[in-house]
Amino acid sequence: MMQHSTTTRDRLQVAVVGASGYSGEELIRLLVRHPFVELAVLTSRKYAGQSVGNVFPRFAELPQVFSEPDPVRIAGKAEVVFLALPHGLAAEFAAPLHAAGCTVVDISADFRLRDPAVYSRYYGKPHPAPQLLDEAVYGLPEFNRAALKTARLIACPGCYPTSVLLPLRPLIHARLVNLCDIVVASLSGVTGAGRKVDLPYIFPECNESLRPYAPTGHRHIPEIEQELSVVAGAPVRISFVPHLVPVNRGIHSTVFARRDGGAFEDITACLHAAYDDEPFVRVLTPPALADTKHVVLTNTAEIGCVQDERTDRVILSCAIDNLTKGAAGQAVQCMNLACGLPETAGLT
Repeated sequence: MMQHSTTTRDRLQVAVVGASGYSGEELIRLLVRHPFVELAVLTSRKYAGQSVGNVFPRFAELPQVFSEPDPVRIAGKAEVVFLALPHGLAAEFAAPLHAAGCTVVDISADFRLRDPAVYSRYYGKPHPAPQLLDEAVYGLPEFNRAALKTARLIACPGCYPTSVLLPLRPLIHARLVNLCDIVVASLSGVTGAGRKVDLPYIFPECNESLRPYAPTGHRHIPEIEQELSVVAGAPVRISFVPHLVPVNRGIHSTVFARRDGGAFEDITACLHAAYDDEPFVRVLTPPALADTKHVVLTNTAEIGCVQDERTDRVILSCAIDNLTKGAAGQAVQCMNLACGLPETAGLT
């Protein structure tokens, strides 16, 4: 395991590929203050040759300049590479960087799904690097901490799946909820759509508006069902409806599940047992429920729960920042584990 030092010479050299998107910008925000890393390469096709401070004035003191994304150059300068790229394109970079010996942390969807046929069905094209799927470790630290410590290819979970898996997974593992009756309503801020100019996401269309989208067949459904099925040991199917809300950052997921034996106190005890020692998950005391304003710009997930005695349902509430715990922050948390660094480094 590497010996850690705060001197520049000995810091872990990292690269961010696709550093000018929302997740890329968030990675810069977190990594620039990380005590054990140095930003070695920041790439952006759109802004290649421009200084980071010119594109993002908040980083005016950074000396780095955006460069073209060249895998050979990146591998020569960085030990860890974050891929903040669209699905499909990320795998094209992951393969040569992984082969060159880099630890690759992918924020896209390219290595989250274990079955390439499922990827093809939901993303509309064959998987670009199926030979790497068996090596990818799903990057939800609260459940895969041991595997992440030896991982060289990390598939960071989607933002919606993170907000659904965290409250549900412990209860399914403990057999406290019915596997056949799970409904999820999730609400996301506009940055979840990425930094792009597209009519549904411009200010006049989003402001003073709240609307569902992709109520059937959303791309995150197979990821959520895959991970829940693993812990259940049986197929799990959910109803999942995402919504766009007029805020910049944040996700709130409300999960409706029917109890499957036991008392409501068993639900709360299970959540506390799962998360009281976790640095980035906060379980609230009923009847308090999660609120995005408590987690924005942090790597913390907030979980609340209440019981609806009339319907015998448990209502779970989870809030995260979609760009931090839902993307860049979780990626840094995974890197810390994979590289033998303190898990909370750069995140508190």
